[in-house]
Amino acid sequence: MRKIVKKLGIPLLSAATLLAPASAFAANSAAEQNNTSPGVVNNPHGAYLTGVYPNMFAQAGYTKKEINAKINAAWQQLFHGNPGTNPDLYDGQAVYYQLTPDMAYVEDIGNHDVRTEGMGYAMMIAVQLNHQKEFNSLWNFAKTNMQIKSGKTKDFFAWHTKTDGTIIDQGVAPDGDQWIAAALSFAAGRWGNDEGIYNYEKEAKQILNAMWHNADSGGINMFDKTTYLSTFSPPGAINFTDASYSLPAFYKIFASVNPEDKDLWEKAASAGEQLLQNAANPNTGLAPCYSNFDGTPFTPPWDKSADSYGGNFNEDAWRAIANANIDAAWFGVKPWQTQYSNTLENFFESQGMNTYNSRYHIDGTPINTNLVSYEPQVHSPGLVSMNASSAISATNSNKMDFVNQLWNLDIPSGHARYYDGFLYMLGMLYDSGQFQIWWPADRH
Repeated sequence: MRKIVKKLGIPLLSAATLLAPASAFAANSAAEQNNTSPGVVNNPHGAYLTGVYPNMFAQAGYTKKEINAKINAAWQQLFHGNPGTNPDLYDGQAVYYQLTPDMAYVEDIGNHDVRTEGMGYAMMIAVQLNHQKEFNSLWNFAKTNMQIKSGKTKDFFAWHTKTDGTIIDQGVAPDGDQWIAAALSFAAGRWGNDEGIYNYEKEAKQILNAMWHNADSGGINMFDKTTYLSTFSPPGAINFTDASYSLPAFYKIFASVNPEDKDLWEKAASAGEQLLQNAANPNTGLAPCYSNFDGTPFTPPWDKSADSYGGNFNEDAWRAIANANIDAAWFGVKPWQTQYSNTLENFFESQGMNTYNSRYHIDGTPINTNLVSYEPQVHSPGLVSMNASSAISATNSNKMDFVNQLWNLDIPSGHARYYDGFLYMLGMLYDSGQFQIWWPADRH
């Protein structure tokens, strides 16, 4: 939940490989071998069936050594770089802070708080890169300080706290909860389960069950059982949604993690894909941050201006691009994803590859008012990173230009290193084929 504070020529896989059943591929085995391929171009089968992930950087000509060095440098800087000397100066590089020997958080540097979206991103990055100590420290903080212990939203997570763990707001940001649940699921697949809160699978199931069944005992569900879409923020904002909260690739995994609700998760996956299609403007590919359940823009009552955050293409909406393309990488490229990515790339190319804005009306009209003074209005690293994921499903001749733009970015530092930094890190994993499924293949 981005609440803005105004202050201020390669051979293809063999047919036998493409048609092999999911059980032939162990997700952890594939990832251990860095099983990516520059030959996977618009693969209609996806890594879930083939065990092979598209590597856009390799297609662009970069070596495995260069790619791994880039990703390791980003990990080291964002998780173990200079922490900064003065919060009000916004100096430094790191967003990860070790609070106690077994507890850590990631900080939204600009707002001096801890958010579930960032905790979920950090946990997912840690499991993808095999850093269990950091993962456990982050999960301990989230479980201890952020998970709601009682009431209508029990087992969900308060969307932000102070850095000491004190809850600021009991509201829930469903994207954060979904990322945390997915990271726990993959931790179980990669490292196995331990005791207590480190029984990752049990903890993931508890969160996933609450998403559909809190209302069974007088609470509030996270997902709407009529549309099968996530609401924006239980308990308050439940009559609209956010396309960047629709993570159909995760829901297809959740159907295996939480088999009791397999039917619901499959319906959520279909509904999430449809929302990503409906929300995108057919001429630009731009989606609004907030939308009605049919995908039309939702302008919140607290901000009815033409340049409102929710009704336009702003920071939340950047992530919808990756949501469509993670699904394409894992479960196969569909025609709508190719059309979506091609449209989006054509739009941004028309805006100037090195100068396009970061905020637009969905018809493509730039928004020139800075909503947050410290975040750049033009060519934000976060948007560049999400745009690079479009190459996974695009067929445009210029799609590698978007990949190279991400490659040539500096690792975000300073004031905006939290959001831009995480989207940069995730973009690197998406386009390197290192954002992988860690769930036992015999349970697919």
